[in-house]
Amino acid sequence: MNVIDLRSDTVTKPSAAMRRAMADAEVGDDVLDGDPTTRRLEERIAALLGTEDALFFPSGTQANQTGIALVTEPGTELLLEANAHLVHSEVAGVAALSGVQIRPITTPDGLLTPELVRGVIRAPSPHVPRATALAIENTHNTAGGRVLNAAAVDALVRVAREWRMAVHLDGARLWNAAVAMGVPPARLTQGADTVMVSISKGLGCPVGSCLGFRKSLRAQAWEIRKRLGGGMRQSGMLAAAGLFALDQNLSRIGEDHANACRFAELLAGSPAVRPSVPETNIVMVDLLRERDTPETVVTRLATAGVRLAPWGPRRLRAVTHLDVGRQDVERAARIIVETLA
Repeated sequence: MNVIDLRSDTVTKPSAAMRRAMADAEVGDDVLDGDPTTRRLEERIAALLGTEDALFFPSGTQANQTGIALVTEPGTELLLEANAHLVHSEVAGVAALSGVQIRPITTPDGLLTPELVRGVIRAPSPHVPRATALAIENTHNTAGGRVLNAAAVDALVRVAREWRMAVHLDGARLWNAAVAMGVPPARLTQGADTVMVSISKGLGCPVGSCLGFRKSLRAQAWEIRKRLGGGMRQSGMLAAAGLFALDQNLSRIGEDHANACRFAELLAGSPAVRPSVPETNIVMVDLLRERDTPETVVTRLATAGVRLAPWGPRRLRAVTHLDVGRQDVERAARIIVETLA
């Protein structure tokens, strides 16, 4: 049985052409002398993000944590949306690694606003920690791939500057946000001090993320990455996948968005589930019947040939990606409707 895996856009397998590019990559020891292919990827990513420089990381979490360490100080606060990836999915790294307290901001839809940010900023006092940075997630994963547009990002950067806070952008799926808004990725990073972007989500690479920043931060970022165990040797074999993906896969991300819309459209008539209206490549699927739970439904659907991720007490998540086409998502929707009928 051909199982359709919609758990994440990280389940993609490198294509034969991507594997060839990896095998043929020019490499060096990146810790000792530098890896030429890794440098090319970093330069390419920095240009796309509109940052002066970038550094290649083995994971988005490590890149995020390095970005937070660069823009905060131990004993201070990081402001961010209450359901951000940095809150729920990085095993308290902000506290454990940077000594920083999280100040969560509750939103109705995952999207920060200047008003909400100002509402949690506390007046200077010897009894409360200073807020040294604001983190923005774009797209917002748990909110169902919601997008902050350029004007919204600009407004958040302005309020951060008003309060002398730095800005970190968790742009794991920034490629999707840019395509959805019809703007270059650099338009959504303006004013951010550090920017994380993933190449293993959306672009189909097996491993990797990059962190963008100004050139003066490179030595410090390198040191933090080394401390976290992120120094890699012949990393050009992984970076080559990123260069290939930027050439071949970046331009097709809109197909994933269209497939997500089609998937949600086909589920809309089911009495058992209610899909969200996707802005990008994520569809949240809420269970409507009391007898259904994410755990039992996920098991039944996997047996029938569709894999979704449980995402809360009454919710599943589906993510479209380059390894599933239009026929796949249509078949997946039919299986869900029929299995839960």
